[in-house]
Amino acid sequence: MDSRRTSVVEKSLTAITTGSKKSAYCLAAMRPRQWTKNLVVFAAPLFAFSINLQSLLGSLLAFILFCCASSSFYLINDIADVESDRQHPVKCKRPIAAGLVSIRIASGMALVLLGSALIFGWLRSPQLGGAITAYALLQIAYNLRLKRMVILDVGAIATGFVLRAYAGAAATGIVLSAWFLLCTAMLALFLGIEKRKAELRLAQIKGNKPRSVLKYYSLPLLCRMENVVTTGTVVTYALWSAGSYLHGASTSFMLLTLPFVLYGIFRYQLLSDPQEIANYGDNHPEQGGRSERPEEVLLKDLPILVTVIGWILTCFVILWLKNQGMIE
Repeated sequence: MDSRRTSVVEKSLTAITTGSKKSAYCLAAMRPRQWTKNLVVFAAPLFAFSINLQSLLGSLLAFILFCCASSSFYLINDIADVESDRQHPVKCKRPIAAGLVSIRIASGMALVLLGSALIFGWLRSPQLGGAITAYALLQIAYNLRLKRMVILDVGAIATGFVLRAYAGAAATGIVLSAWFLLCTAMLALFLGIEKRKAELRLAQIKGNKPRSVLKYYSLPLLCRMENVVTTGTVVTYALWSAGSYLHGASTSFMLLTLPFVLYGIFRYQLLSDPQEIANYGDNHPEQGGRSERPEEVLLKDLPILVTVIGWILTCFVILWLKNQGMIE
């Protein structure tokens, strides 16, 4: 009798352990690290100084829905590229390429995630549903064609961030400032260009170009594009933070946050330059710089993380002072 009970317990524990591992593999296949990109949906209430329970819940819903939508396309991409990923020294470790998650399960997950995001988005509001639908169509166009078209590939990446920002406003009923949208677009273009620059430097070091679009880019071209977009990002943010008389922030004290933005941009540019990183002692040049993976920069680079936290805390202090009537 005891041996039977022991056998049942062992089988139960084995089943639980196996189920936990499968769940962990499925979660890893959804690339949760990439979800940091979807934090942009919280920018609308923060930039509008509309921080309350209703706006936070609306932004949280938009965040969850965009995580579902983006993860569905990561799964679809990994399914489509499973054979080539198995030949890649790094991508072969992804759950689908490694055979830890079957294509059938991954396909079902992608369908459920994307369907849920679209259904709940449209139920919440036509604007939110439209933003998620537009994002889905953009991802389809990007994967089928745009990612191989020079300049348009970076524009598609930036458009994805703008749609996230718009979704955050749509989920909370906030009217967006034109400067907010322009600043978001410029910052997204900046991140896209920095990503391509880091990828190109890595390709030059290793002697290959894993992305076909990289053959159309050169470092001088990307540097010129970077200069234009960096200037646009700083100018649009400065004009927004200058105050309400420029139809921007509700208080000109937001100019106090400009140094955080400047430092964050310059730090990110440093991370996109492998040689500078090697000199700085922060990374190895053969890794190509972490700026080709924005989610890792946000989570792992301490100066960037401190800058983001400092910017958020300064915004909240200014908001509190304004609500107390201590500043205008």
